[in-house]
Amino acid sequence: MLRERYINLIMLALLVFVPVYAVAVDEPFTITLATRAVIFALAGVGLNLALGQGGLVSFGHAAFFGMGGYAMGILASHAQNYTPILETPFLIEGTNSMPVIWLVAVIASALLALLIGALSLRTSGVYFIMVTLAFGQMFYYFTISWPAYGGEDGLSIYVRNQFPRLNTLDPIQFFGICFALLCAVLFLVDRLNKSPFGLALNGAHQNEERALTVGINVYRLRLVAFVISGAITGLAGALFADLNRFVSPTMFSWQISGEIMIFIILGGVGRLFGPVVGAALYILLEHFLGGLSEYWFIYLGAILLGVVLFAKGGIIGKLAKREVAHGK
Repeated sequence: MLRERYINLIMLALLVFVPVYAVAVDEPFTITLATRAVIFALAGVGLNLALGQGGLVSFGHAAFFGMGGYAMGILASHAQNYTPILETPFLIEGTNSMPVIWLVAVIASALLALLIGALSLRTSGVYFIMVTLAFGQMFYYFTISWPAYGGEDGLSIYVRNQFPRLNTLDPIQFFGICFALLCAVLFLVDRLNKSPFGLALNGAHQNEERALTVGINVYRLRLVAFVISGAITGLAGALFADLNRFVSPTMFSWQISGEIMIFIILGGVGRLFGPVVGAALYILLEHFLGGLSEYWFIYLGAILLGVVLFAKGGIIGKLAKREVAHGK
């Protein structure tokens, strides 16, 4: 069986090969599919930090995904309409600069994660799941009743945001931006997992009482992980909104939280590349099975059931013949 490191390298190579091949055969839609897979993988990497390393089963990560999306939508819509977001007490204008939008999306999502985490982490188990779900649904219904930014119909952005020296309207260049961000986040999360912080977080996941006994502040540890997780997911939301040039309340819906969790379960909970494999497989199934039947979720459910029953370490775990992601 392949070692997990080789599986990860093969996955990265495939993510590069598919869009490059699509350019060669002039199939821009395939590049868009690959870009969707990369963005969803980024969202999954964010949730995997909280779920895989911290054991936090958050069913409200759509709140951060939507926050990142609306950060992009609000800034870009004001830039395209030449109207300020705020005039008093100080002037805040819109922008279509991607780096600025990413920064705002990450900060807004991190602050939201700090608020939700500070409250929800005082609970555990099913109560934690329900509290995080409730926050996501609160934002979903709020944006439905927010007519200033499209309400239920959502908000269209007619111009792709800009990145210095790149043509972001070119699908392969936009894919390159998303892929570079995914690689950077994977590197940071890998370093984080191997740091004293990551080891303590994993230790608290394995045995909370022992972590408390040795003096680890488990609540603060999990809150920091939850904030970082939310910030990464918010960045993915901003990229997703930019890809579609559209934001809507569905980005806050519980279905999005469920889909992000499915990516992780398919690929392997707690594995660095688990969400990458899961997101790529999800996009493939959506594309090919969705073309055969509108009930393709039934097939997805069957595959998910098979993975849960017969491949507890996810697809990567099955290929690497290792069910647990710890002690790599």
